[in-house]
Amino acid sequence: MLEADLIASDVAEADGSVLYCFTDAEGRESPNLRVNPGDLVVLHLKNALTDLSPDRTGPDKTSPDKTSPDKAGPGKASDHAHAHMPSQTSENPCTSGMMSPVSTNLHFHGLTIPPVCHQDDVMKTSVQPGDAPFEYRFRIPDDEPPGLYWYHPHIHGFAKQQLLGGASGALIVEGAERAKKVVVGLPERVFIIRDQDLVNPNASPAKSEPVVPKFMIDRDGDAANNGTGFGKPAKDLSINYVPVPYPDYTPAVIEMKPGERQLWRVLNASAITYLNLAVLVNRAPQQLGLVAMDGVPMSHGDPLGEAVNWQTHIGLPPGARVEFIVSGPADGETGLLVTRTVDTGPGGENDPNRALAKIVTSADAPEPRSRLASSPEILPAPSQAWIGTVAPVRVRRLYFSEKLIDPNDPTSAVEFYLTMDGQEPKMFDMSSDVPNIVAQQGTVEDWIIENRSQELHAFHIHQLHFLLLDYMGRQVNENFVRDTVNVPYYDGHSLAYPSVRLRMDFRDPNIVGTFVYHCHLLEHEDKGMMGSIRVDPAPRPWEQNAESSCGKALPCKNIQASDQSSR
Repeated sequence: MLEADLIASDVAEADGSVLYCFTDAEGRESPNLRVNPGDLVVLHLKNALTDLSPDRTGPDKTSPDKTSPDKAGPGKASDHAHAHMPSQTSENPCTSGMMSPVSTNLHFHGLTIPPVCHQDDVMKTSVQPGDAPFEYRFRIPDDEPPGLYWYHPHIHGFAKQQLLGGASGALIVEGAERAKKVVVGLPERVFIIRDQDLVNPNASPAKSEPVVPKFMIDRDGDAANNGTGFGKPAKDLSINYVPVPYPDYTPAVIEMKPGERQLWRVLNASAITYLNLAVLVNRAPQQLGLVAMDGVPMSHGDPLGEAVNWQTHIGLPPGARVEFIVSGPADGETGLLVTRTVDTGPGGENDPNRALAKIVTSADAPEPRSRLASSPEILPAPSQAWIGTVAPVRVRRLYFSEKLIDPNDPTSAVEFYLTMDGQEPKMFDMSSDVPNIVAQQGTVEDWIIENRSQELHAFHIHQLHFLLLDYMGRQVNENFVRDTVNVPYYDGHSLAYPSVRLRMDFRDPNIVGTFVYHCHLLEHEDKGMMGSIRVDPAPRPWEQNAESSCGKALPCKNIQASDQSSR
């Protein structure tokens, strides 16, 4: 059992930025939550957010606290937790549905737990500053894949604001070494990369960068994609709360022993920034041994867990996680953890090349906080068939799109949509009780998701994982599942929209209920790029027998009527 207190706090800095953080009872910021399959998790969430001022009720300049990597500093956000405390309360946090700058809740990104109150509901559950501590109580499924998950607030309309301020933390389901023999006994590191508004928004570019021909600002006031890989970024990045700000990108420091192999677990907790991770030594890309994506080990077809997917760079959309083996530089050499440029499209933000951390080696480098077990019990084989071999019961088509509020004004605000093919594009309404999609537990579906906008989007769905089958019309043979995937942008002239084909897994009974899917660029989600899905329980045996008898012994309507009367 893991039981902990979490306090959601915010505080205004002298420069006008706002920090958001979850601290535990000892004041540790965004603590890593470590659990085992089968564990009971009990979290007492206290909302101590403050109404800082009327002009800070929207997405504002935010920058996270500056603590050292791998060390949790004092919870300075909680020092001001009771200043200007709003009196806002809810009669029932489970049904309030209140979405405001001082509302909070928790989403456990990637976990296969029920979408109900006190577990992982974000559609109605909302805790207010005047409420008593709210209890989250759920059990980690026995078959939850071991790996990196995370928690963050999911208040519709204000998710970007709170994540930019730093409100996020890692949740690790232990046992990666039970699924992947290659990581047995390795020391591990957890790195959380967050974005924030620019610390130096008016600074000139570094002299070491090439001159960028043009500088553009998008409708949200961020640096727009210029296609060069350089120039002012839309957001600064931090790694474990150490900012790496534009224009010089002075990196954080990671210490390792020379040549030491470690397992790195990396979370992209950014609100809008894509990552393309690489490790460089003497400017040469190093081999990264990919072993898990989005919390799930790459173990299909690898029963002994000996396979490694070697890559020189790894793309990571907002919300995604990756776990890989890395070797420290040789004695006397220095490495760099960098993110390479990501082309987000003509309508996207600028995500240029930049450093995140310097990798420094020394024989007396401190030991990482944790190490994987050296003699683990191997995980049993999955009880369900590999999702790639299960035939889908149907194919659905969805698409991303955007629209100017004023078509005659190219600088006007944008509405964002995620629409079922055949339905009218509408901004998501969190108060609606009518789901966009109804599916049945126990089934598998294929979803084809198009991008009809000129901006890169990241598709994410709560409660489950999916298998990527096709990317841009080309078959993909992956031995792992995801919960977040990029959907390429439309170039404006091709005959077909870019798309991905996903095999959606609705077999787990834990996912029965209503939950959401959305773009994980949170300004898009906040502005309507989201939908809801209701997963109904699988038919009970007598209902299935009744359906199979249709047209044989009795008319279907008579069987259904007698079934209804016997419930």
